[in-house]
Amino acid sequence: MTASNRVAITGIGIFCGTGKDVPAFAASLANGISGIAPLDLFDVSAFPSKLGCQIKEYDPRTYFDSRETHKLSRADQFGIIAAGEALRQSGVLGAYNPYQVGVSLGAGASGMFQSEQWLRSHIQGVKAEPSLLRGILPDKTSTEIAIRFGLAGYQGSITTACSSSSTAIGWGAELIATGKQRAVVAGGSDTLSILTFAGFNALKVIDPNPCSPFSLGRQGISLGEGAAFMVLEQEHDAISRGATILGYVLGYSIAGEAHHMTAPEPSGSNAARVMSNALAAAGVDAGRIGWVNAHGTGTPLNDVVESNALKLVFGERAAHVPLVSTKALTGHCLGAAGAIEAVATIIALGGKFIPQTLNFRGRDPECDLEYCHNGPIPSGSDIAISNSFAFGGNITSLVLAR
Repeated sequence: MTASNRVAITGIGIFCGTGKDVPAFAASLANGISGIAPLDLFDVSAFPSKLGCQIKEYDPRTYFDSRETHKLSRADQFGIIAAGEALRQSGVLGAYNPYQVGVSLGAGASGMFQSEQWLRSHIQGVKAEPSLLRGILPDKTSTEIAIRFGLAGYQGSITTACSSSSTAIGWGAELIATGKQRAVVAGGSDTLSILTFAGFNALKVIDPNPCSPFSLGRQGISLGEGAAFMVLEQEHDAISRGATILGYVLGYSIAGEAHHMTAPEPSGSNAARVMSNALAAAGVDAGRIGWVNAHGTGTPLNDVVESNALKLVFGERAAHVPLVSTKALTGHCLGAAGAIEAVATIIALGGKFIPQTLNFRGRDPECDLEYCHNGPIPSGSDIAISNSFAFGGNITSLVLAR
């Protein structure tokens, strides 16, 4: 992105297990309050781990009428709620022709939770409601958001596993910077499901305790669910209509490691490459980065690789660039993870603090950087990187500013 077409963020929205709107989430982020707890969305008694960051006390009838609750999957509902909050804050609805406003969505398991309900009923010989299958296609949530808010511009859904919504934000910024759209609501939505939970348990990458990124004795991830979106516009458009600018997407980079389906390339060179490319796209020197919101899953290998990558990007300065993980607050929200973490980064930049990495269990000699294990710290920095490193080597870095 260049100074003449800077991509401004004029609205943010979030709906997850640590906060059902931006103010609640911001309070949890600033105070280190995690939503990881025992799951009750489905039966987890057969699994080694029984924890996750579920959105508790959720009644869709609070947000939707009875017809909509049957029509919309859990992922659709979360997406509409979070996108709606971002759109309302931005004031963009009505500011542009509907054909100039698009949706860029990162998707994951989509309507799997409802599809599992249909399958259980079918197996038990009970008449299964066909509407439960409506959300199985990953693009359904972007369609429902577009219909709900009358957004008739670009509509696309990206599925690159856990980097999906980071990539969707990067692509949304590209649409703005190139003038293809006047505004884009970009982000992602994903939900817990038995298949996802069972799959990650089978891979033995779920920690039976709340995840502890970058700590000694960490055993893996804690799964979560939720949605987050941001409204993107060209800076001059936002200024001309009097919008409040919350931050900027200065640049991004996406890459494929071409290494392994589930394991990151161990040297960290590919992760470093995507961060460096994102900085180059943003026109930002590495010396201006105050901190990095890590992918930070809490798996033994990922955390070491990301620490190594930081050293390759920042050199001797790496020890002074905190590498923090917000996944110990939100769980790993899969297709929505990147967007939730990008929104967290914008909130923290605006609040002039660096979030805490929770659940410290002891210092790992292979993770020898600053991870803010002792609590959030004040920061005057106005630029940060948000990383999403997914299965299949689908890696994305966003350069975000306040």
